[in-house]
Amino acid sequence: MTARLAALAALIGTEFAGGAHACVEGGELVVRATREAAPALLTQLRDDPRTLCEQMVDICGVDWPERAERFDVVYNLLSVSLNHRVRVIVATDEEAPVASASGIWPCATWWEREVWDLFGVRFAGLADHRRILTDYGFEGHPLRKDFPLTGYVEVRYDEERKQVVYEPVKLTQDFRNFQFLSPWEAATTLPGDEKAHTERAASHGGGAP
Repeated sequence: MTARLAALAALIGTEFAGGAHACVEGGELVVRATREAAPALLTQLRDDPRTLCEQMVDICGVDWPERAERFDVVYNLLSVSLNHRVRVIVATDEEAPVASASGIWPCATWWEREVWDLFGVRFAGLADHRRILTDYGFEGHPLRKDFPLTGYVEVRYDEERKQVVYEPVKLTQDFRNFQFLSPWEAATTLPGDEKAHTERAASHGGGAP
């Protein structure tokens, strides 16, 4: 399988539009493309009889805050006919949109809405930029690495107003300190163990002679 993927990577790297950076990583075929080259590359991966990626399994995002183009948009493609998978990675920033793949695979609409919702990556040509996992009034994009773990608001049902209300996050208790000793080493005296504790202390020189 690895030799087959290596041959496919060489093919994509030399003969496919925008596929100059194709290689096998961790036993998987990975193609890196620019935003401009991505539409032609994805179309060719779907239509070329040597790849025939009929299905888009999903689209996901990765956030690399230290990079100028901090986001990777990752397309996971599957060829049922030829029994192989291709991963296409397109880098972008917070402002530049990536061309929508919904005209190539209609199901991409759902995945692109999810990437927009969670990472804030925009897709040019996507007809529906509504949020899909968070609420419509949600602020920010929760899978960005600079998004606070507690979020900005919390939601509760107000019994007096008979509706769901948003409020600033309030931590209802202090963060607890945890010790990571095993329960057998950390336990002191449990109810009913007073005698055993006394004998143990005496055997270690802590009791009366």
